Amino acid sequence: MATGLLLSFVAAVQASLSVILVIFYGALAAKLSLLNSANGKAISKICVQMFLPLLLLVQIGSELHLESAHRYGIILAWAIICHIISFVIGIVGHVFLGFPDWITAAIMFNNTTSYPLLLIQSLDQTGILKTLIVEDESTKAAIERAKSYFLVFATVSSCLTFAIGPRLIDSEHAPEADSSSVEDETSNGNVTIAATDIESGSGNTTPTPTSPVSPTERSRLLPPRRKSHHQRHTSITFFPSQPKFASLPRRPFYIPRPKWKDFSPRAQWWLLFLYDFVNAPLVGAVLGAIIGLTPALHRAFFNDTYSGGFFTAWLTESWKNVGGLFVPLPLIVAGISLYTSYKESKQPSQAQCVSSKSVPWFTTFILVIRFVIWPVFSIGVIYAIVKKAGRHGVLGSDPMLWFTMMIMPTGPPAMKLITMVQVSDAGADDERQIAKILTISYIISPLLAFTVVGALNASRAAIGV
Repeated sequence: MATGLLLSFVAAVQASLSVILVIFYGALAAKLSLLNSANGKAISKICVQMFLPLLLLVQIGSELHLESAHRYGIILAWAIICHIISFVIGIVGHVFLGFPDWITAAIMFNNTTSYPLLLIQSLDQTGILKTLIVEDESTKAAIERAKSYFLVFATVSSCLTFAIGPRLIDSEHAPEADSSSVEDETSNGNVTIAATDIESGSGNTTPTPTSPVSPTERSRLLPPRRKSHHQRHTSITFFPSQPKFASLPRRPFYIPRPKWKDFSPRAQWWLLFLYDFVNAPLVGAVLGAIIGLTPALHRAFFNDTYSGGFFTAWLTESWKNVGGLFVPLPLIVAGISLYTSYKESKQPSQAQCVSSKSVPWFTTFILVIRFVIWPVFSIGVIYAIVKKAGRHGVLGSDPMLWFTMMIMPTGPPAMKLITMVQVSDAGADDERQIAKILTISYIISPLLAFTVVGALNASRAAIGV
């Protein structure tokens, strides 16, 4: 028994180290000037707007059937529950413990896409997941099903990021700036925010002069006053008196602004709130679900060519090849971001602003929640449900589903936190603190080996229930 645990732990550590090395390669590329932050943002944008939707479409479409639809419903419910619990913990930390307001995002949004996908691939190479296969299927089929489970959870996280997070341009899910709002700002005065700063998410809100505009009787005498960070956060999270049209991103489903003016301010806010759920990953997931649940389409896109798979060999295969690029690239971008933040923190002008505590003590709070509390909670809850309900109960009879559900809410915070602060009114010190937290969390991420071993053994034990 001890030998089995040791082998599982060594395999889990190896899998975690392989993920860390991919991040290191991104940092090395930045150090050698092969890539920079601008390249990273461009890579992030195409990853989210093209690679991830296609990966979702292929993975969910190929694995989703009418017989397995209930499994994905379970994951949807689990994802919502996990994010609600994390949100409550973050609010408690901010309101009652006096932590910064971004602590909620740090706890609520973990890396739900590239990190677990690469981790599950590495675990497959170690062979420790074979013990979770109880049906007559290949290890590859079980791993592909596990990827689809992680991606459904990631889709929910992505939608919640857009809808209830601050109006952000993040590194993993980067919406484009609404250039029409920038033009409107320009037409109302001589001072505006540079459009390139908004689009890149650099957070640089320094007023830049624009071309002179002839004043009219409607021109403002003074530039519009910027809201404080607290006011903006409140207006986003609760009920604003006016909708925030300037934050409306340009997306394929953009609704022209004049059509919104026919509604009341409250109705406009709710429409914008619901509109923010629509993003490219969600579209890919929905299309995958439609194809998977429609037998004729599922057969045409995913069956063998000689079994009615007309699109399989050329169209589906191209989607699979492009979607597969998503798995390592965001972690490369994570390495670029961490190295860039570290380098900026070492600049003399920046170092003078560093607080006396190089690492804030609430870093421990975040890391304990992400690497200790959530693993213990998720493993315990899933195991208890399976043990009480049995293998044919509410969570079904797929041990790979139990294992992935135990892993889903764990791991380091998402890289999107850096951009959240960059586009807010927070100071440079907050950005450096977040960069340090992210750096530490990814460095210690091999600690997830304990979570992997715990989830693996809990799932094995549940098989015999």
